[in-house]
Amino acid sequence: QVSLVESGGGLVQPGGSLRLSCAHSGSTRIDVMGWYRQAPGQERELVAAITNSGTTRYRDSVKGRFIISTDMSTDSAKNPVYLQMNNLRSEDTAVYLCYALRSGEVYWGQGTQVTVSS
Repeated sequence: QVSLVESGGGLVQPGGSLRLSCAHSGSTRIDVMGWYRQAPGQERELVAAITNSGTTRYRDSVKGRFIISTDMSTDSAKNPVYLQMNNLRSEDTAVYLCYALRSGEVYWGQGTQVTVSS
């Protein structure tokens, strides 16, 4: 079992920055960690992901603005994952959910609200 706890959401003005963190409790290495987001009335969408070899993936609308990072290449099984979000836009407003993929199973965090508004 893997439990995930997010932090770092909040209210920010357009053009501002936030950094989300996701800590996990697993005792074995995670294959992939990342972030989804879901705005009211919209489908959940992948924002960014990183594999345990460091390969990253971003949705087109956040490329060049968001950076996902961690250090899953070490022996530690508890490295958190971070999402640095810069130049935020109103359309980035959503609940951001951390996820982890391990041995074919997906685990979710409880979500953290990000609101971009002036």
